[in-house]
Amino acid sequence: MEMKFAAIPLAMALVAGCTTTGVGTGESRSGAVSATFTWKESGPSRGTMTATLNTGQTYQGPFFQVTKDTTIDTLDPLWVGWHGRGRWRGWGFWDPEPAFVTEYTGKVVANLEGPGGHLRCHFTLIRPSSGMAGGGEGQCQLPDGTVIRADFPPQ
Repeated sequence: MEMKFAAIPLAMALVAGCTTTGVGTGESRSGAVSATFTWKESGPSRGTMTATLNTGQTYQGPFFQVTKDTTIDTLDPLWVGWHGRGRWRGWGFWDPEPAFVTEYTGKVVANLEGPGGHLRCHFTLIRPSSGMAGGGEGQCQLPDGTVIRADFPPQ
């Protein structure tokens, strides 16, 4: 009978361990700005991400993996702070039409809020079937236009 009770904490630990988390790093071209990215999945194609810059600034918000099942409405949080859907000025590929989902399957997009605005990000996954845990690379843009190249190693 004691074995049954001993197994309960183990089972609870295994269930709690199902949340996938990870870390990535990034740096601007000049090397003046660097970032540590932490992410946590809250579902099979979404989660939250935090970018902590060497300047002490922190940006946090949602990320979404674009899959064949993604709808444009699912991505609405991406446009907050960027003057509406499809207004990520200077990033010509952002056209939130149904073709966007087809073209960007296997990519992750994020909109992180912080001091003075939003950090927008897009990453290409190495192994899309594994989500962020499969690794990826891409870039994020600060409100002042500085671009940070980001790498997420596979886990």
